[in-house]
Amino acid sequence: MNDISRQYLLRKNEIDAAVQEVFESARFINGPQVKIFTDKLSKYLDVPHVIPCGNGTDALRMALQALGICEGCEVILPGFTYIAPVEAVVSVDARPVLVDVDPATFNINASLIENAITPCTEAIIAVHLFGQSCDMEVIKDIAEKYNLKIIEDNAQSLGADYIFKDGRRRKLGTIGNVGITSFFPTKPLACYGDGGAMFTRNSGTANHFYKLANHGQNEKYHHEIIGCNSRLDTVQAAILNVNFKYIEADADRRRRIAAGYDQALGSCPDIILPTAMPYSTHVYHQYTIRVLNGRRNALKQYLEEQDIPSMIYYPLPVHEQEIYSYLVRISGSVTESKNLTQEVLSLPIHPELTESEHARIIEAIGKFFLG
Repeated sequence: MNDISRQYLLRKNEIDAAVQEVFESARFINGPQVKIFTDKLSKYLDVPHVIPCGNGTDALRMALQALGICEGCEVILPGFTYIAPVEAVVSVDARPVLVDVDPATFNINASLIENAITPCTEAIIAVHLFGQSCDMEVIKDIAEKYNLKIIEDNAQSLGADYIFKDGRRRKLGTIGNVGITSFFPTKPLACYGDGGAMFTRNSGTANHFYKLANHGQNEKYHHEIIGCNSRLDTVQAAILNVNFKYIEADADRRRRIAAGYDQALGSCPDIILPTAMPYSTHVYHQYTIRVLNGRRNALKQYLEEQDIPSMIYYPLPVHEQEIYSYLVRISGSVTESKNLTQEVLSLPIHPELTESEHARIIEAIGKFFLG
């Protein structure tokens, strides 16, 4: 699904030199490469505060803490998502409230959010899934109406733009109160280990987050709050500085691959192609089709027999996870979220995918459906 070794070999000289520089300096924690990277990301996102941390899940949890989300609070989030946002909400003793998703975009259905709000509701987590934005203009209006905080989980869509009705553009993750991302090796901007970051326009929130990630201190040995140890190490920052050079080129390559899939697979019966919305650009972290009439698993098995990888994100909905089933509240029906777990299939779309590999995937899918 993602040939990270191929990516490394293409950038080997740059990455080896960057890592060697860290080894020679022996500044493995909070070395200069960390600040260089956060400054670059801050400029790219046009947001004043970027605070790095150990991973995207830590970023979510600390974002909730920095915004004062705690026991007794409810947080609205999509019923179809990776577990990390739910995990983060539970970790601060708040309650996740699941809202159904739009089956076309896989993102939270913004029109259903208002019905989920109670006097306990304090925040919305907008998960920008698979590479494009939730309907942030609607979500922002709801949040302002009810005085709610917005956390943007941008782990899969870093680099995508939200396009407002008046034509303004903002990078995802910079529209709500706080945005977070992950630099996991398969993400749009990746390191070769774990890493994450939070971004915000509010200096107070940024300072709180910084303290949370650094043992609750601004000044060494002076601990103002209960924090943790969650840092982006210097080696990973050095790798990110290299990969950052290619963030736009990589996104363009994934868009070209997606366009090829769109053109070739549009006539396949029992397939619904992913929908790109006019209010968002798309970085195609995943190219995820819906396979109807119970044929998803058969298609996946057929592709495996042809040595073609595919992935199911996510096969079991949040509310059916045993450990979370009694911790979440479901608002209305989550039928679409449940349906997606039975239908979605993601195809290879990484930037290193060759034209011949792309053509072979398309040919195999065509043979499965059309013979």
